[in-house]
Amino acid sequence: MLRIVLWRLAFAVPLLLAVTAAMFALAANSPFDPVRQYLGDRAMVTSPEVVARIRAEWGLDRPLLEQYATWLGNLSSGQLGESHSFNRPVLDVILERLPWTLLATGCAIVLMLAGSLVVGTLAAWRKGSALDRIITGGALANESAPVFWLALAAIYVFAVTLRWLPAGGLTDAGSTTLDPLDVAAHMVLPVTVLAISQSSWLVLYVRESVIATLREDFVLGARSRGLRERTVVVRHALRAALLPFLTLLGARVPELVTGAILVETVFSWPGVASATVQAALSVDFPLLAVLTLLGTLAVVAGNLLADLAYRIADPRTAS
Repeated sequence: MLRIVLWRLAFAVPLLLAVTAAMFALAANSPFDPVRQYLGDRAMVTSPEVVARIRAEWGLDRPLLEQYATWLGNLSSGQLGESHSFNRPVLDVILERLPWTLLATGCAIVLMLAGSLVVGTLAAWRKGSALDRIITGGALANESAPVFWLALAAIYVFAVTLRWLPAGGLTDAGSTTLDPLDVAAHMVLPVTVLAISQSSWLVLYVRESVIATLREDFVLGARSRGLRERTVVVRHALRAALLPFLTLLGARVPELVTGAILVETVFSWPGVASATVQAALSVDFPLLAVLTLLGTLAVVAGNLLADLAYRIADPRTAS
């Protein structure tokens, strides 16, 4: 496993360099001027001399390669620059928002995995039944529904109509402290929507994998020994079907990152995912560049963890 980690780290370095180079190339060819976006309506009355001075302070008047080299040097020393949209250092914005993203995304992943395994196994166990058709049809319909649509529908039903849960934010508008129960109540909708939006492919995969495993000889042998059907499905078929499932999880990390961005934006959740949208709309390149880098690292780390989990679950693959 150490060899796998070292190999992935060696692969990650050129990948991250390629991503950062692509970011600078796109920024150089973008039709949006970050200085004018920063000034907003004041850009119409701001003198060209002031605009030029701001561009010089931000280093935008230098050649692209020089900007890129300076940014890499600052990044290696931990100097991430200033966020123009938040008027704060980029590092402070990330350190403040990253824990909330990790909390919501972590809870969504646990809920997604637990729910998908249970529902997918039930559909496989009752293959061809009305329950199987409902689960399969619902998963296919959910797969085609945009994440933001699910989020808006959840707000309309549970926050506006039934008034069971808050519509968004981290706490109530008038709250001055972070009450854990209040935060938990505000987490219910975004976490649930994110988990459900990413669960369709998991449910369908678990269903097909368990159905295929139920035809294997070792499962038939377990049944012939008189074991209960529940024991056969859970302890034999499901365990064997989960091995390829671990690798598949790592490949779905980019979709999870995209879903987190949309969910955090709709529910006004104060995480780094929603900050990505604000940085993009404000052409806040220092913040957007670091957040893109973090997203790439999340994808690489997700694939690495999936490979390591597969090796631990099936030691035969280590040979």
